[in-house]
Amino acid sequence: MRDYFLTTERLGFSIWKKEDIELAISLWGDPEVTKHISAKGYFDRREIEDRLALEVANYEAYHVQYFPIFEISSGELVGCCGLRPCIDEDSVFEIGFHLRKEYWGNGLGFEAASAIIDYAFEEKQVSMLRAGHNPKNIASRNMLEKLGFQYEADYYYEPTGLNHPSYVLKK
Repeated sequence: MRDYFLTTERLGFSIWKKEDIELAISLWGDPEVTKHISAKGYFDRREIEDRLALEVANYEAYHVQYFPIFEISSGELVGCCGLRPCIDEDSVFEIGFHLRKEYWGNGLGFEAASAIIDYAFEEKQVSMLRAGHNPKNIASRNMLEKLGFQYEADYYYEPTGLNHPSYVLKK
């Protein structure tokens, strides 16, 4: 059983640890999850290890990460949702979320992102949130708009080699 620092009706937010490699593989090892966040459409084991190490390092340095989220009723990993600092902008963070395919389409992404938005503005005192999505990922676009994000511009995103629509949210 994981410790949760934040909960919603159905979800518990925890913190990635170096030992969570098998959980990380169950999320980022699925090409359906990574097809929009990697130019080649999938992450190999080394890339998953690097991704997990980045999340652990972000927590150590900034006390934020794309936190692993679990279904409270079953304890199963749903995906991740959280924050990353925008290094060039004080008190501005990026929000992101990745869900395992079996959890798509039932409102858990919206529930998780809404909780992280509240956490960002209330607990972390951010001034603005940024978000982006692969231009082929219409579901992410719809989610960001439903969450209240406003389109800003397209920016080149090196991991996919594409220009990604980018959004901002201010409270």
